[in-house]
Amino acid sequence: MLKSEIKRVLGLMSGTSFDGVDAAVLETNGEVIAAFGATEFRPYTEDERNVLRAVMGCWPDAPEIEEASEIIETAHAEVMARFDRIEIAGFHGQTLAHDPRGCGTHQAGSGAVLAMVAGYPVVWDFRTSDVKLGGQGAPLAPFYHFALAKHIKADAPLVFLNLGGVGNVTWVDPRKAKPEEQGALLAFDTGPANAPMDDLCNARLGRAHDEGGALAASGTVDRTVVDAFLQESFFFRMPPKSLDRGFADMLARVAHLSDADALATLSECCAASVGAGFDHMPEMPARVLVCGGGRHNTDLMARIAAHLPYPVQPVEAVGLDGDMIEAQAFAYLAMRVARGLPTSCPSTTGVAAAVGGGQISTP
Repeated sequence: MLKSEIKRVLGLMSGTSFDGVDAAVLETNGEVIAAFGATEFRPYTEDERNVLRAVMGCWPDAPEIEEASEIIETAHAEVMARFDRIEIAGFHGQTLAHDPRGCGTHQAGSGAVLAMVAGYPVVWDFRTSDVKLGGQGAPLAPFYHFALAKHIKADAPLVFLNLGGVGNVTWVDPRKAKPEEQGALLAFDTGPANAPMDDLCNARLGRAHDEGGALAASGTVDRTVVDAFLQESFFFRMPPKSLDRGFADMLARVAHLSDADALATLSECCAASVGAGFDHMPEMPARVLVCGGGRHNTDLMARIAAHLPYPVQPVEAVGLDGDMIEAQAFAYLAMRVARGLPTSCPSTTGVAAAVGGGQISTP
């Protein structure tokens, strides 16, 4: 590896919970991780969140998209301005709709606009190529998870569990040489995670989330709701498979419950769906490393641990930043796109063959 191959890349990620924009610098050549850099978070205001929530499920031709796109681009441009010496950026965009077997996938926001504002190349639209070639277009972090497993010198299979708006897992065999190699990865969405709980808190309590899962911990689970949830056809599909926010009726399923009982039930639904996902693992992992906002939810973490016979730990246990892994992932993927390397493969998205997604916009 030549030092000149390593670039200072900025990754940008805004999740389906509409909390804000994560930004992280990664020094990488798209294969190895040389160093982790500075991070920033730019929260969306409540007014901005309301605009974005209102266009959830909309496609690019919807008239409401213009205002939402402007909000997304402005927020990203603001956080990009906080960094210096960036050579290239990876911009995920804000997922508003994802229907890989139908209309496709829609991440709002223009990387071309951000490239002009920032003055350096921006890689974006990571999912479209994968979808056009028969893939689910998600999840896309697995190739970065493979690099992380190598970086922490893991020597046995392990699982990265991301608890964002949607839950997803990546089973990694770090004994393989490359992420696209057969048997190196298996990745898929497990089901809804933070999004339904956050939506309930917003709708009923006027707050962004259940801090630490405290209210959920005080509630009683409605097992009838959980059992019906686990009978959904999604859980019987073989991976790879993906959702957008998925399961849009989750709040209706718990409408008859008190706030605490509803949150406890939604938390258990998430944990049970994670547990069900592990039935698909090709080999028992040595450990489960959890990233994303859900790892701060003590109630949810305890429920997941109860469903799994493996050690379940936040990624901080191995010295990683669980709030920024997805942002770092799009920095890593941006370098792979720039170098013409694949960003997904059959075992991560179901695409027909290893493929590199994304387009590059220059100033």
